[in-house]
Amino acid sequence: MEWHVTDAQSLAIIDSEIGDHVFSPAEYEIVRRVIYATADFEYKSLIRFSERALQAGAAALAARTTIVVDVPMVQVGIAYDIQNTFANPVYCSMEALTRPQKEKTRAAWGIETLAKRYPEGIFVVGQAQTALTALLDLIAAEEIRPALIIATPVEFVSVDAAKDILEDSLVPHITINSRKGNAVVAAAIVDGLVDLAWQAYGQDRK
Repeated sequence: MEWHVTDAQSLAIIDSEIGDHVFSPAEYEIVRRVIYATADFEYKSLIRFSERALQAGAAALAARTTIVVDVPMVQVGIAYDIQNTFANPVYCSMEALTRPQKEKTRAAWGIETLAKRYPEGIFVVGQAQTALTALLDLIAAEEIRPALIIATPVEFVSVDAAKDILEDSLVPHITINSRKGNAVVAAAIVDGLVDLAWQAYGQDRK
């Protein structure tokens, strides 16, 4: 993220208002980015990190792991930070060339196609619940082993079942414990993680 004085001032306000929390410093950076992007302090209690999710995600970014997103809004939201740091390839499920399939949405069919092509990629689902379901089916079938899943779709149907699948798979993940997520939240999480990873690994690339 390219910082300006107003950004620093806004983050200082968030720091002063957020109060006590149990997040690690890295987790807190992600949380404050989401609050900054949404102006909604409720996300403090909604964001969930699996064990070592940030470490795994940062290492995958540094290794230039392919990123697969569900909708163009996420792709556009993360493009600047990605291009100016690790330059990971980013593909969008809505733009994947696939044959039509009536049983699945375009996002689900596209992300399934890309997931099979990049089974160890970083997957970001900001809007399409059907795309997340397709990923979870592939994980359950042991066809893919993502480096990280960031899932914040607005219609997070069957959240408990989805969380159980993610937990059982041991795939590192960051999710929203609510139906309140969206593509803006997903992009904010990715941008925060990219900046953290660049601080940890980027000095060697300059």
